[in-house]
Amino acid sequence: MATTRTRVSSFSHNVSFLKSSQHPGLKNGPNGTTFISSGISDLDKILGGGFSLGSLVMIMEDAEAPHHMLLLRNFMSQGLLHRQPLLYASPSKDPRAFLGTLPSPGSSKDDTSHKPSHEKDLRIAWQYKKYFGEPQLNINTNNGGHHDYCNDLDLRKPLERHFFTSNNVDCVSIQNSPNLDALKDRCAEFLAQFSRNEGSISSAGRIAIQSFCSPQCKYSDMEWHMLSFIRSLKGMARSSNVVVVVTFPPSLLSPSCSKRLQHMADTLLSVRAIPDEDKELAKLLTGYQDMVGLLNVHKVARLNTQVPVILDATTFSIKLQKRRFLVFECLNQAPVDGSGGSSYGNSGVCSRSTKVGPLDF
Repeated sequence: MATTRTRVSSFSHNVSFLKSSQHPGLKNGPNGTTFISSGISDLDKILGGGFSLGSLVMIMEDAEAPHHMLLLRNFMSQGLLHRQPLLYASPSKDPRAFLGTLPSPGSSKDDTSHKPSHEKDLRIAWQYKKYFGEPQLNINTNNGGHHDYCNDLDLRKPLERHFFTSNNVDCVSIQNSPNLDALKDRCAEFLAQFSRNEGSISSAGRIAIQSFCSPQCKYSDMEWHMLSFIRSLKGMARSSNVVVVVTFPPSLLSPSCSKRLQHMADTLLSVRAIPDEDKELAKLLTGYQDMVGLLNVHKVARLNTQVPVILDATTFSIKLQKRRFLVFECLNQAPVDGSGGSSYGNSGVCSRSTKVGPLDF
């Protein structure tokens, strides 16, 4: 998995990078930033820790497949597991019904239950036990514990109802809204609960807006009104301990409006479906039959600094491990002659050509 390489200038101190926070579900980042998990451990690694508090995350939808819903479900479910208040807006008539499709923590993707016991295997070398370290009490396991920074969410296992039947969840339907004024007021009221102070962070919240420019909304043809709303929402979120995730279909907008929305995003992602039978793509990529889509990382939020994030890769394959867990992997180029190949980004050696020439190296 490709991760970000953080460049630290001489004017910044990176002493607290990725240290555990006192509050569950929060992680300290560089330059005074704080992360919350996206609900997908691979995506957290790609982004350098997760979503930055106070940032606006925008996800461009694919018109052919609802892969953006996978990201949105995990984001919402992870917040509810951490008891973080949630504001969910949707163009459907009953947004609360969508909460029943949120995934629940399952058994770990990487099952390590078959590890040998040190007590049995190291009897004749008991003096070497100290090199393995003492057994630690791990309360942040991935077996369904609610104190994990990022759980392994099982897409086939629905979240228990008591997580979203509390008062911490507010659902808003924007289907028949003539404009975005009512949603703006609801967001402002929600963000006021998490006003950012100079002291420590006491709590954090999440806002999820699904299919922001959906045709079911009456304001879908009011592009300047939508741009003004996103600009105001970003400004309010910047001074709050909240992460806002908005999905929108760029194909239903004019090119200029779509570009403006992408420019206003702090973190910009896009998802794309893979055709069932694309023979050309199957020849280029290994593991093509296991892919369900592609994730593109266009922009990563960098708050309180002007140092950019350098990604090892910007395009990742979307896979369902064990048909339950959502994982992202770097694209691997398939071998040309069938004799072998190297993974994307893992080798800097030039590929050997089958034709012999004067510059064959």
